[in-house]
Amino acid sequence: MARSDAKNAETKKSDTKSDTKSDAKRAAPRRSYARPRRGVAGPVLIIVATIAVVLAGQQILRGLPGWLNPFAEETKDRSGPVLLKSIRDLHRYEAASGNFQVVVDLEKDAKFLPGALRGKRTLFVGNGSVDAYVDFSKLGSGAVKVNSDRTSAAITLPRARLEPTNLDTKNSYVYATERGLLDRFGDFFSSNPNNQQQLYVLASQKIQTAAGQSGLTERADANTKTMLENMLKALGFQTVAVSLGAQ
Repeated sequence: MARSDAKNAETKKSDTKSDTKSDAKRAAPRRSYARPRRGVAGPVLIIVATIAVVLAGQQILRGLPGWLNPFAEETKDRSGPVLLKSIRDLHRYEAASGNFQVVVDLEKDAKFLPGALRGKRTLFVGNGSVDAYVDFSKLGSGAVKVNSDRTSAAITLPRARLEPTNLDTKNSYVYATERGLLDRFGDFFSSNPNNQQQLYVLASQKIQTAAGQSGLTERADANTKTMLENMLKALGFQTVAVSLGAQ
């Protein structure tokens, strides 16, 4: 009987301890662990890494020979025959021609982004010529006067004009280009021919403006006057007077 009583006492003690432990666990406050907030650094790094991989792949593909590069360009001329649309007679005397060169510095920037990320700057060297001519079809009635014995002649010429700029596409080229990271990434997947066209248009406009300020038309007027005087004197005219009409 004494042994059974001792066992019962030990059992009660162990039950008391377990109840105390469970009560302590229940009473103990739970610790809360705050999860770290996800920032924008992760997605930005992924985007930058993707762009870097694409640019590196682009450089590697450019270094490969054409037959190994799957993205190499192959040029095929599939143009049709040239169609003659019209023919017109010219009554012009090309009296002078000027050759010009211009460096177009074209820069495009994003309004709220740095140039290293988004922007493009291009230096384009444009070479072209502008011709000055006198249109003899504009001679009005009474512009040419000859005396009765055909020894004297007086001519009133229209003023010289400028032809549109003839841009030399073979000798015009992009000298340097600076592009932002996003522009390089975009150019890898697409090309915009309008960018090149804009450079040609700007170069032509600047050359045309420079030709108008260069005295090219005055040189053409003087050359035309000298040509007519020498030609009419060779035909037997002793006195030749060449004057210029109003602007």
